[in-house]
Amino acid sequence: MNASRLAVWIVGAAVSGAWLASAAGVTRQARNVRVPPPAPETIQLDALAAEVQAQTGRLRERLANAPAPRAAERNPFSFDSAPIRRRAVPAEPNLAIAPAPVASEAAEPMIELIGIAESKTPTGTVRTAMITNEQNDLIMVIVGQRILGRYDVAAVTEDAVDLKDVRTGATRRLILR
Repeated sequence: MNASRLAVWIVGAAVSGAWLASAAGVTRQARNVRVPPPAPETIQLDALAAEVQAQTGRLRERLANAPAPRAAERNPFSFDSAPIRRRAVPAEPNLAIAPAPVASEAAEPMIELIGIAESKTPTGTVRTAMITNEQNDLIMVIVGQRILGRYDVAAVTEDAVDLKDVRTGATRRLILR
């Protein structure tokens, strides 16, 4: 390293040191910031907020002194239930009352023929009857099948079905409407 280069390094270090020392001793002065007076809208909003806070306090006081709600006297969503009246049980059984007669035959089930389908087979035409019951179940039957454990399908024509009751032997005819 030659002497001129060494001198430049020493002078540069001295200048940098002086600059850092002067910066450390300088304090920053606060700027005089002028605060503008509040706008009229701000004053009105502050007054409104204070009024709302005062009303909130008054409302809390009134609610603290308010009476407790009463129990509901009626329910608009339910009907009034009638009181349950119970019969007095006689002390001794009355033997003169005859037992109720047992129904020998159950009522015929409610079934309806809603359609008939035909399919061509090599042996001939096969008709399928479509029947519904009280629960709207679809029952599809051909001749020879048993439905509801009570009826055998005797015949399926173009517009009717003949059902034979297995208990009584009677024939019931359902006609397509």
